[in-house]
Amino acid sequence: MGKINLIRISKNLLIMGVFCVTCQISAQQDASFVPCQVMPDLMTKYNADHDALVRFYSPASRGYYGRTFDAGGSPERRIRMSELRKDYLSKLSKIDFEGLPQECKVDYILFKRDLEKEVAAAVEKEAIYQKIKPWFTFSDKIYPYLKARRRGHQPDATKMAEEWNEVVTQIEVLKTKLEATASMDKDEVAEALLVIGDLKSSAENVYTFYNGYDPMFTWWMPKVYEAMTASLDQYAATFEKKVEKGKAVDESGIVGVPAGRDELMKQLEYEMIPYTPEQLIEIANKEFAWCDEELLKASREMGFGDDWKAAQEKVKNSYVEPGKQPEMILRLYNESVDFLKKNDLITVPPLAEEVWGMIMMTPERQLVNPFFTGGSSISISYPTDDMEYEQRMMSMRGNNPHFSRATVHHELIAGHNLQGFMNSRYRTYRNYRTPFWTEGWALYWELLLWDMDFPQGPEDRIGMLFWHMHRCARIIFSLNYHLGKWTPQECIDFLVDRVGFERANAEGEVRRSFVGNYPPLYQLAYLTGGRQFYALHKEMVESGKMTNKEFHDTIMQLNAMPVEMIRAIMTDQKLRKNYKTKWKFYDTEK
Repeated sequence: MGKINLIRISKNLLIMGVFCVTCQISAQQDASFVPCQVMPDLMTKYNADHDALVRFYSPASRGYYGRTFDAGGSPERRIRMSELRKDYLSKLSKIDFEGLPQECKVDYILFKRDLEKEVAAAVEKEAIYQKIKPWFTFSDKIYPYLKARRRGHQPDATKMAEEWNEVVTQIEVLKTKLEATASMDKDEVAEALLVIGDLKSSAENVYTFYNGYDPMFTWWMPKVYEAMTASLDQYAATFEKKVEKGKAVDESGIVGVPAGRDELMKQLEYEMIPYTPEQLIEIANKEFAWCDEELLKASREMGFGDDWKAAQEKVKNSYVEPGKQPEMILRLYNESVDFLKKNDLITVPPLAEEVWGMIMMTPERQLVNPFFTGGSSISISYPTDDMEYEQRMMSMRGNNPHFSRATVHHELIAGHNLQGFMNSRYRTYRNYRTPFWTEGWALYWELLLWDMDFPQGPEDRIGMLFWHMHRCARIIFSLNYHLGKWTPQECIDFLVDRVGFERANAEGEVRRSFVGNYPPLYQLAYLTGGRQFYALHKEMVESGKMTNKEFHDTIMQLNAMPVEMIRAIMTDQKLRKNYKTKWKFYDTEK
């Protein structure tokens, strides 16, 4: 064999060796990203199948309704989505749970939990639909045309015009009967309105497909379609009158719907929080007592003795002048990220630092969000030129630098901004969105940075304590409201008197909590989830088992899930298929 050939062979072997090493590294990276194949594969396929069915069966142009896609939909669609869930529950049952690695056992438990919840929700929705079904005897004159349209079958336009005209006649008869009916249950009215909206979208889907393309359809259908759409709108208006509108129970004018204790317990079990509403209120009061002690220390240090409200007033009046708030936010952001890096607390990807943005919050949104919010961009709450003097002053005072210092990192890095950044890059097949992870993680950093002397003086401590008390108050007022014990006005007064809120900001906070489409547990998830992460930090970092950076990076790379399941992974807890929450993360005796 010639020298040149030997050289070629040697080069090829070297290339193959490098390739194999590269493959090994790639496999190791894949293993760290995907702890097993079976669960990520099943969950990825479920999400893809779900979204494919949504796109195919949705009559709306936007084509997506999320996880409640089958609510108010055609019987065909509801049956198909039900079949999908049952199919994946069957596939899940065939997996060898005991043979899965720990992380994938967690996925099994949570994926099963969510599928079963969707099945139960669909059963409840179906029961409501069956009650209002007699009001929609005409739907079989609309849905079959949508089904045929999906495959482009040419309709018999003469027959279709006759049937859709009959729909108008039937609606008129049913509407008269409905007008003579006593008030209906609000859930039944809500479902009826969803059905009407779905029927309108279905008719529109069919009409826009054929009209102008099919000569006979275009000759017969426009006037009939227009009349049927108008009839459906009138029918919806009649249904809306059948439910008694909520009335404000006090001078706040805020109208909400208390969830009740049974529903709270049901949701707490789902979120893996092993405490009753009453125990959570007790925990919040213990946290409040600690805040009171620290607040008096800061007040005395500022020279105000035990008059903490006077000390807080001085802090509030440290607001920056109009136009300077964005610069102040940037300064606080730089200080917080520098602190994270100096103490080697968490990996901050350079791109995450590069791409976060700023927007100014609209005056309308400030009515329910008196403080800035965050995510991919930080939304700055500060007065606009059309606000009254009192509104301007309350907004500036409530968003002063010392209050804001406690929350810039909550909204950006290492809080919500970094959460979103990492969620889109690690374990992306997971979809266990929970406010106890989302808000709990962001608040946890407030607790940790307090312990690490992040506040630079008593004014900063008063600012951070304002937010800590705020989150205690959220637990207390939201649970008391949903338990039927407090009115919205009592919640507002509690925030003003106990926490030191500006009254307009307190009204916005309560309005946001009860009429802002937040689920009942959302407001208590901040401090409760934060305490879960804090307890886990003590268990894993203060014990010396992990460094701060290892602990925080691991959580970010696991993606969103109940904190108890993060603990189960980190501590290799014994898990069963039907795992129930049991981790008592807060010592109620202390």
